Amino acid sequence: MNRLLIVMTLLTLTACSIPVDAPPLPTALPTDMPLPAFTSTASISPLPALTETPAPTTIPSFCNDPRGSELINSLRTAVQTKDGALLSSLVSPTSGMDVRIFRDGNVINYDVEHAKFVFETMFQADWGLHFASGETTKGSFQEMVLPSLQQVFTPTTEVVCNQLKTGGATYLPEWQYPGMDFYSVHFPGTDQYSGMDWQTWAVGMAPVDGKLYITALSHFVWEP
Repeated sequence: MNRLLIVMTLLTLTACSIPVDAPPLPTALPTDMPLPAFTSTASISPLPALTETPAPTTIPSFCNDPRGSELINSLRTAVQTKDGALLSSLVSPTSGMDVRIFRDGNVINYDVEHAKFVFETMFQADWGLHFASGETTKGSFQEMVLPSLQQVFTPTTEVVCNQLKTGGATYLPEWQYPGMDFYSVHFPGTDQYSGMDWQTWAVGMAPVDGKLYITALSHFVWEP
C-alpha cells in the first residue's frame, strides 16, 4: 500500500513538470527611437534679383507733336500763296476737309481732288443762313473763305492747341467735333473796332497712316 502511494505521488509530480502547448510570449516591441534629423540633399539657391523692364517710350501728346504746328504752317503757306496743290496735300485722304463759315451753318466737304481747285473755281456753295441777316448765303470758296483765312494768318495771329480761342462773343463758342484734336488760329481784332472784328479758324486734324492731315475748318466771329 505504501509502495502504491509512493508510485502515485511520483506520477503526479512528473505530470506537473511536463510542458503544455502554449503560444509564445509576444516579441517585445522596440523602444521608441528618436527620428534622425532631416538633412536636405539639395541646396536652395536664392531668387535672382528683380530687374525692372523699362516702360515703352511714351507717345507724345497731340500738343507736343511737332506735326501739328508744321501742318498749320503749311496751311498758312497754301492760303497766302493760293497754292491748291499744296492745300490738297494737307487734306485727309479718307474723310476730306469739312469747311463751315457759320458755326451753325452748312458744312461743305472738300476731298483731295476738289481741294486742288478751291482757289480757282467759282462754284457757288450754299453755306447756310447768315447769322445777322438770316438769309441763305452762297458763294465760292475763294469769295467766302479765302479772304477770312488770309486775314487770320497774319503776324499777329495767336495759335493755340486744343483750346477754342475766341474774342468776346454773344454765344458759347464750342468746337463741333468732340474727340478730334485741333488748333485755334485766332486773330484778336483791331483797335479801330475795339477787338470786335476778331476771327478764329479752328483747324481739326487727324492721322492717316502715321501722317497728320486737316479734317475740318470751322469759323467763329462776333455775332450780334
